[in-house]
Amino acid sequence: MSNMRPALAKKLNRRILLLAIPLFVLALGVFYRHANVLLHKEAVERSQTTLNTTTQLVINYLTTIETAAMSNAWMLEENFTPDSIQSISRRIVGNNKSVLSCSISTEPDAFPQYGRYFSVYSVNDGDSVITVCESEFEYFEKNWYKKPVQTGRPCWINPFSDFSEGTINHHDAVGSYCIPLRPRGSHISGVISVDFSFQRLRETVLATHHPYPSSYYMLLGPVGGYLIHPDSKLLFKKTIFSATDSIEHPDVIQLGREMTAGHQGMMHVTLNNVLCHVCYTPLSDTGWSIALVCHDDDVLRDYRHLLIVMIVIVIIGMVLILWITRRVVQRNIGHLNELMEATKKLAEGNYDTLIPSSKHKDAVGKLQNAFRKMQMAIISHLETIKENDKEIQIESEELEHTLPIAQETAKRRQQFIQNVSRQISTPINIIEGLVRVMHAHIVDRCNNKSAQQSLQNDETRNITKTMKHNASHLNRITLMLYDSSDTGIADTSRYLKNDIVSCNEVAKECVNHTLRLYPVQDIHFETELSDSFCVKSNHLYLMRTIRELLHNAVKFSDGQHIALRVMQTETAVRFIVEDVGPGLPKDSEDLIFVPFTKVDNLSEGLGLGLPLCKSHMVGLGGDLFYDADYQQGCRFIIEVPKE
Repeated sequence: MSNMRPALAKKLNRRILLLAIPLFVLALGVFYRHANVLLHKEAVERSQTTLNTTTQLVINYLTTIETAAMSNAWMLEENFTPDSIQSISRRIVGNNKSVLSCSISTEPDAFPQYGRYFSVYSVNDGDSVITVCESEFEYFEKNWYKKPVQTGRPCWINPFSDFSEGTINHHDAVGSYCIPLRPRGSHISGVISVDFSFQRLRETVLATHHPYPSSYYMLLGPVGGYLIHPDSKLLFKKTIFSATDSIEHPDVIQLGREMTAGHQGMMHVTLNNVLCHVCYTPLSDTGWSIALVCHDDDVLRDYRHLLIVMIVIVIIGMVLILWITRRVVQRNIGHLNELMEATKKLAEGNYDTLIPSSKHKDAVGKLQNAFRKMQMAIISHLETIKENDKEIQIESEELEHTLPIAQETAKRRQQFIQNVSRQISTPINIIEGLVRVMHAHIVDRCNNKSAQQSLQNDETRNITKTMKHNASHLNRITLMLYDSSDTGIADTSRYLKNDIVSCNEVAKECVNHTLRLYPVQDIHFETELSDSFCVKSNHLYLMRTIRELLHNAVKFSDGQHIALRVMQTETAVRFIVEDVGPGLPKDSEDLIFVPFTKVDNLSEGLGLGLPLCKSHMVGLGGDLFYDADYQQGCRFIIEVPKE
């Protein structure tokens, strides 16, 4: 007993700990995960708010450029002269601190005294504004001139850098807002282009709004080119697609696609081997997209601190759980020992040993009393179980005794059907032979006889014809009985496909056989196969199936519109038998292939023809089905596999 108590206590301690500790850790994990979601959501909202504010400042900055251009464009159109062009160009740059430079260029030979080219360029050079009239400057193919002329409306032009235009050298990348000038109505005579510096935009607007120490902004052009980025090596030289390995960083490629498509949202991507979350939004009417990049380490800094606190809580909680578990187990182990001794005896097969009842009201006492009730219930039902076992054993012995009798009965039934079939076939053969003899005798005598004797011969022919028809019908029923008696034979032995069957020959053979039995019928035969086309099947069962379908067509149709068609699909050959007549009732289509089921109980037959045909075709790997879409009578389709 003293050895059992520590062992049981250890087991209970382990099991309680295995249950309590995962639940405790799971609860803390859910809390930790929820805190992660909340912190991340707050960080995303903070970043998105900062981005929206910055985006509005950038839009205001660009709106200043647009206003500077548009407010002076109408004055140029009213007074389109060389002097006014120089004056307005200088005034735009001097009156707007956000404007870096302004270029006003005209169409070829707008002012003949200046030649083909006339372009005025003003630039803010610190404390002064320099205005230059550029001569012999081929500006017609420049994008800032060509695009507004082609589109006929104001537009933003993608930035350019490292250029030399006229006498002004400038190495700061700029973006331009261009407006076509129409001083004489609808005809475009020039373009005003107002420029701003991306470097100045970055220093005056973007550098002052950062939610985290390591966060930064990047601005992409329409094709993903870097317009603003902390890495100056990427600016205006590479795109987000060309500077990124699509295999190693597909997330960055996806970010580029989202931004260049003008979408707004947030993504987690790895930039420069640092996991970041990126909020992005398009700048309307420019084709550019701005993004705020924040490192996850900055975003989740409070989350990292929370992780340390959670680890400390887990350690303290596990120690407390261990201490409480040991106290509870030690307190209740005494009640369990009594139950353990009783259950041990039950496990050894001593069912007569009763578990004592407990007076304790705790869970262990209730468990002990529940075991006692269960034991009493088991004992009360043991006798019933034993009696049921005896009854089942008696029934099993009876079944074992009756099974050979049932098998012998089935065997005798099969032998009986075969014997009856053989007994029927013998007189049928005699009748058929007698019919042939009588028919030959009548044919020899019918040429030189009187009318009365001819009438008697006609009656004899009718009798002969009737006997022949009945003999054929009995022969057909005999074959059905033989087939139905073979239901216990395995399919592999019944349906051996060892015959090379010519599709056209077997069809013609069945047609000729039917015409011999029903010479007044008209059976139309057509085929789309050559006479040499063959399949590997069982000639006997295929022939019986086609004959049976033709027999039914003659029997239940008008007898004048019976057709047998042979065609093929990719995998099978089809034999189609159709007729014109009353067809089948709609409620009987599901019963025609059920053995011993007849649609018309007053007609001849055993209800075995179509079920046996179906069984033959399925056994040969094909199928037989009724075409319900055919409305003029009946149409049955036999499918025989090509291989």
